[in-house]
Amino acid sequence: MNKLTCIESDPRSRGIASAAGGGLLLAALGLSPLWAEATAPMVSPPGARPPALPASDAADQLAEILVEAREPRYVAPTRRDQIGRIWAPVFINGRGPFRLVVDTGATNSGVTAMVALALGIPMDQSPHVMLRGVTGSADVPTIRVDNLIVGDLAVDSVILPIVPDALGGAEGILGTEGLLDKRIFIDFKHDKIAITYSRGERSANDFISVPFRSNRGQLIIVDAMVGQVHTKAVIDTGGQTTIGNLALRDALARQNIGFHGKPDQIQGATLAIENGELIPAPSIKFGGVEIHDSGVTFADVYIFKHWKFTSEPAIMIGMDALGMLDTLIIDYRRHELQMRMANSG
Repeated sequence: MNKLTCIESDPRSRGIASAAGGGLLLAALGLSPLWAEATAPMVSPPGARPPALPASDAADQLAEILVEAREPRYVAPTRRDQIGRIWAPVFINGRGPFRLVVDTGATNSGVTAMVALALGIPMDQSPHVMLRGVTGSADVPTIRVDNLIVGDLAVDSVILPIVPDALGGAEGILGTEGLLDKRIFIDFKHDKIAITYSRGERSANDFISVPFRSNRGQLIIVDAMVGQVHTKAVIDTGGQTTIGNLALRDALARQNIGFHGKPDQIQGATLAIENGELIPAPSIKFGGVEIHDSGVTFADVYIFKHWKFTSEPAIMIGMDALGMLDTLIIDYRRHELQMRMANSG
């Protein structure tokens, strides 16, 4: 039987996402027109133009980023002074690897303008799409590539929206297209990531297994308790911090008269700002995992409306909590999360 295990989220690791008036939230976005719906980190506002660099210069700059970036190169844990990240080494049209943020809330992948230039692909030959962000939406250009490959994942003829380069050193986002029969192995302790075909492996004895369900094949959703409130929890590896909707805030307030915090602001993909409230929240429990977050920002953000997560309590669990793990395995075939705590033997 799995024992109850705790993940502590340090307030100093919350970083930029929930600082009032300060940071940008790298969280989920939607991609439309009708043939594409996705999520991805922040995008530039309409009208923004990428730097006009020759393809050779773009490739040189990307090479410098890859060489000079601090270790770990692909998988970093959450520490007191930083929020963890998950990057995958992805080859596009046989070039790379490019480091793309693994985003479990993203159906489609996206790259920065620098990657498009390095690949030598003009950004005016494919239709624009609308990216929906945490606080709004924005019109962005796209490129079409022949293939995108990482591990056992290979996707052909991909349309990639152009996202900005404010991704903490990454060159884009890796969405969930092609992952329905895959297994993602993420080792924060040893800086390793592997994407392979799932063979239905059960978790090892020192792991906690939690089943999940999908919303239209898009989101990883688990049943959770926040304090004494039943809550729909989205596992969001593309988001930096944890955000709750107003239905959850109101349910918690009914149980605790003193449940209040301080004003907070969320600045999303389109640079629109949503007002919220940063509140010390009860523990978040799902399966055999218990998360003690230093504070959750509650807000009526656009993305909850897009997902139709407004009428019942819901929360997005970001990397401020997930990055505290030792190992995270996402098995899409088994519809199961397999987690090992950082303090395991």
